Amino acid sequence: MATSQPIHLPMARYRLTFEGSAPLRFSDFPGSAWRGALGHALRQMACTTHLAACPACPKYRNCAYTEVFETPPPADTEKMRKYPNVPHPFVLVHRNLPPGKNGETRRCELQLTLIGRGNRHFLLVAEAVRQAACGSRGISGNRLKLIDIRREEALGANTWPQLPNPLDGTSNEIGAVEMPPCPPEASLALLSPLRVKRDGRRVQPAEFRFSDLFVTLMRRISMLTYFHTDHPLQVDFKELAETSRTVEIKSELAWKELERYSFRQETKMQMGGLVGRFSVTDERLPLFWPFLWLGQWTHAGTGATMGLGQYTLSTSGECQFPHPVKADLGAPA
Repeated sequence: MATSQPIHLPMARYRLTFEGSAPLRFSDFPGSAWRGALGHALRQMACTTHLAACPACPKYRNCAYTEVFETPPPADTEKMRKYPNVPHPFVLVHRNLPPGKNGETRRCELQLTLIGRGNRHFLLVAEAVRQAACGSRGISGNRLKLIDIRREEALGANTWPQLPNPLDGTSNEIGAVEMPPCPPEASLALLSPLRVKRDGRRVQPAEFRFSDLFVTLMRRISMLTYFHTDHPLQVDFKELAETSRTVEIKSELAWKELERYSFRQETKMQMGGLVGRFSVTDERLPLFWPFLWLGQWTHAGTGATMGLGQYTLSTSGECQFPHPVKADLGAPA
């Protein structure tokens, strides 16, 4: 049987707080707008050749913009050689902050997770987000001022000290990740739509299996270690995948539909997926635990960088879920 292996995947999480001059108006999927604005601003700041297309640039594989946002595979890569892009080293999660005394919501928070070597570009990424938010377009039409930046003290600690002068050369060293021990049971709450496929089809609530999440998550984390760290993950992927297919779960899932507009394709796109909760009680849980724990911040499935595929883990009873599962929309026809 496969054994659990340490995963060397340093991550740092930041909370960027913004304030608008008017009440905020965001769609149900603001992560898409944040990602698009970040990419546009980051390219303007990092590009020195100003070519129309990045692949023709002599700095294509030696540029902060492409490393963070387009992330082409290295020329000598042994994996994903036929793909134009590999997993990007960032995740964005938006949330509105509570209304003020007048009942208006004027503040929001962007949680930025940088993964592996992506952390060396923190100052540039943060400044790109700041410029995008306060620019003429703003984010989804909301012009925002950056008023606070905090970094989590340690991954999963949920303590957020303020960074002094964060955009003025602050040291950005990342401490070692301390993973808690594996519990006998784990519950997962899917907070944003999880979009995964099996046999070329989107997995629906009634047919979801533990392996649908785990295999996708294992592949994502493996590729992040391969392309963004100096310690590629070495495990028996085939055996772990086969073992995960025999794990039984108890689940309460539904389908939630989201919509985003793609400026590149000039069309609206449906971005629905699974939300809800499920629990795992299995003596083989330690095999999967490192992936499940780290996956809370890498996210899983399609649209992970935009905030989709987000979940939380609970090891003491039921996961807290922000809204009733049965209130979500049913699966599409």
